[in-house]
Amino acid sequence: MAQPRQSRPKFSFIFNLIARSAFHPMEGEQQKPVLTGSGELGVTFIGHSTFLVQLGGKNLIVDPVFANWLVVLHRLRKPGVAIKDLPAIDAVLLTHAHMDHLNLPSLRRIIRHTRNLTGKAPAAIVPSNVADLVKDLGFSSVTQLAWWESVQLSSIDITLTPARHWGARKMTDTHRGFGGYVLRSGPHSLYHSGDTGYFDGFREIGQRLKPQVALLPIGAYSPDSFRSVHTSPEDALMIFSDLGAQTMIPMHYGTFCLSAEPMDEPLPRLLSAAENEGIADHVLALHEGETKIFRQPKAPIRDEKTLTAPETA
Repeated sequence: MAQPRQSRPKFSFIFNLIARSAFHPMEGEQQKPVLTGSGELGVTFIGHSTFLVQLGGKNLIVDPVFANWLVVLHRLRKPGVAIKDLPAIDAVLLTHAHMDHLNLPSLRRIIRHTRNLTGKAPAAIVPSNVADLVKDLGFSSVTQLAWWESVQLSSIDITLTPARHWGARKMTDTHRGFGGYVLRSGPHSLYHSGDTGYFDGFREIGQRLKPQVALLPIGAYSPDSFRSVHTSPEDALMIFSDLGAQTMIPMHYGTFCLSAEPMDEPLPRLLSAAENEGIADHVLALHEGETKIFRQPKAPIRDEKTLTAPETA
């Protein structure tokens, strides 16, 4: 699939984003993650798109960003878990090279933290053409995946899935890959979409990999042209419907000021739309630092319901 064409934001738009966050104090509290038992799936929301995932007896962290600043953008909510309180990390998964998903100082700190606990560095899993950005940080290994390729981590099968986004770290390195991940071990399966706009590939992801839990983005959708590569709350519910998953956990909202919608708009808008669609019981909004433990999955109980796809710009 061709990468969506990106237009450069106007300077006035970028300046407004900086001004909205520069002097805003960070809110929120930090706590220690709840550790899972054998055979359980643990999902801890740390903030933005960062999650600690406990699965198959391993600890994985996706898109770890603990920085207070992204160059000129100030973080508005604290990471829900401090790096010092993380368990030893077995693998770091990166969905793409954008600075709000691949943060080099955070990666160095996680590697150092895990080495201090176990004497061994975590592994890294990245999309194609991203390994060069992280290969010298000290990971025990760096594995690149293309869409639909998989790698095994002990009992966990990790598959990189398609997305509608782009992967450039700078304006010129558009060769870099991007995507989401489906993690499967025993009866449990989890999907982290990374950044994405809505497209017709989510139904195939659901059919092929059948994720039980879906971590889906709901912010950075305004102006409407942003929805070519990001999802509105209504778009995210469409993805959830296409996947056929049982639980949706929202992400990519409230932490960094990346777009024009009010910072406090995405989550209430999602919950209202889910209520209108009759699926509010399947949307689980976690606070930063909150852990949800999934035990043995039950048979599917969600009605198969087709939502109407929102129009995109």
